[in-house]
Amino acid sequence: MSIDLQTTVGELVVEKPSRARLFESLGIDYCCGGRKPLAEACREKNLDPETVARVLDVADEPRSSEFVPDIDFRRMSLTELADHIEIAHHAWLKRELPRIQYLIRRVVNAHGHRHTYLPKLLETFLAFEREMMQHMAKEEQVLFPMVRELDAADEPLRFHCGSLNNPIHVMEHEHDQAGAALERMRALTNGFTPPADACNTFRVMLDALRQVEEDTHQHIHKENNILFPRALEREAQMNSQMGASA
Repeated sequence: MSIDLQTTVGELVVEKPSRARLFESLGIDYCCGGRKPLAEACREKNLDPETVARVLDVADEPRSSEFVPDIDFRRMSLTELADHIEIAHHAWLKRELPRIQYLIRRVVNAHGHRHTYLPKLLETFLAFEREMMQHMAKEEQVLFPMVRELDAADEPLRFHCGSLNNPIHVMEHEHDQAGAALERMRALTNGFTPPADACNTFRVMLDALRQVEEDTHQHIHKENNILFPRALEREAQMNSQMGASA
């Protein structure tokens, strides 16, 4: 066990903001109550300090994916890639966005009077969250089922929207809007840099926003540069085959 039970909860989160997730799930206050040693904070919640420390150790370990060779997403079928995007990116965002909204609201309430950009950050994030939830729903309910249907088809398909290019064009436009919102949040927070007086909740909020930016960039890359072009290529090939056989 590498974690000292006498290290304060606040110090543990300063070292690694990702630890905040475990403390949140256990109801341990790492912000206002962050000066308490881990052992004391655990006992107050009737938790075994050594067990919590071991769980933190495990959570601190590099993700196993970091030791796996890079996946070549180009080799996935269209169906596999759509499934991967939903599982790896959509599901993660659906879990994280409500958590981050809660963190931002806490930080605005506590620090908004000193850091006047925070209300604008909340406004920008709320618009981003709303638009991303709607965007993912359209992909899951409309575009991705069409992509899977195309992947399994043996002959050209007739979609209600005409070509796949039409919904894909809409999704790419929404990707541009999401990217612009992320740029605004990065600019407002000076590159997600905590100010000198930032409490731990403030730091955790910024770290969470940074992770959302990174994940969304990967998410959009897989769609714009791999899934969408391959789906359009498949559609074009099938249509050309139909033309040749006519």
